[in-house]
Amino acid sequence: MPTYTTDTERAEPNRSGLIATGFVAASLLVLYLPSAPQQELAALLRGTVLRPFVMTQERLARRRVHAADTEVLQQQLDSLASVLADQTTLREENDRLRRLLDLSRRLSASYVAASAIRPGTPGSESMFLLDAGRAQGVVANTPVIMGRGLLGVVRESQDNNAVGMDWTHPEFRASAMTLDGAVYGIVQATQGLFREADRLLLDGIPFQQELAPGTPLVTSALGGVYPRGIPIGTVLEEAEARAGWRRSYWLRPYVSPGEAIHVLVLVANDEPVDVTDLWQGNGSDMEPGEPGTVGPSETAESGPSERPGS
Repeated sequence: MPTYTTDTERAEPNRSGLIATGFVAASLLVLYLPSAPQQELAALLRGTVLRPFVMTQERLARRRVHAADTEVLQQQLDSLASVLADQTTLREENDRLRRLLDLSRRLSASYVAASAIRPGTPGSESMFLLDAGRAQGVVANTPVIMGRGLLGVVRESQDNNAVGMDWTHPEFRASAMTLDGAVYGIVQATQGLFREADRLLLDGIPFQQELAPGTPLVTSALGGVYPRGIPIGTVLEEAEARAGWRRSYWLRPYVSPGEAIHVLVLVANDEPVDVTDLWQGNGSDMEPGEPGTVGPSETAESGPSERPGS
């Protein structure tokens, strides 16, 4: 006669409880990891488990691009053609002036076109993914441009993708100046109650220097991240005068991060040269901006479309 056994003796451990406990332990472990291992783990997840979702979001973004109004795209193409036609004459004039002043030629700009995709996860509202990486020449700390101005900067780069932050990120900082190079300051983001209320603040302006509403600002190349001349925005109004020794201004940015779909990433040249040093190596110790040299306003007639390194 077989031995009688109860159901409790054959009962197996609760697998769902063990799985839940494992996930909780893994989440706690990841939470307390240093920043570098967390970024490596996030890149691994994006390239494996989350890859289908990223690809789906990329296809949806491309479908929205393909559904854009043809008439608007034609207007933009016509405007671009007219700007290029005008720049041809200006480029010839600048080349002639540089030969007369014995100035070196400006470096040609190198850009990589990429698609920007929003992760769509909580806590990543100011981040975006790019479908270009180190294989295309995109590295960390390179500017990302959209339309008329600066969108943000690349934070980290993988083989064929990269992660960037736009100007609404709390850590965003950029050294800025007026087109004539007379006023310098630091541009940073200030967060509002909701994402549409995020604003750009220009800080560190000496109290004796005032900026009129509508004054355009560009990057100044101080700090080494953003090259000189990328448009940032225009002065909207004065924010406050701090302690009677400096001013700050609210800016109207040229770029709205929520509209970022197609972007350009500035790629470093194979032989980097300091673009602020415009003089030939003829024994001249003068720096741009000193008396007798050509400063930021030497090509002001060409407007913001002629960016540094171009």
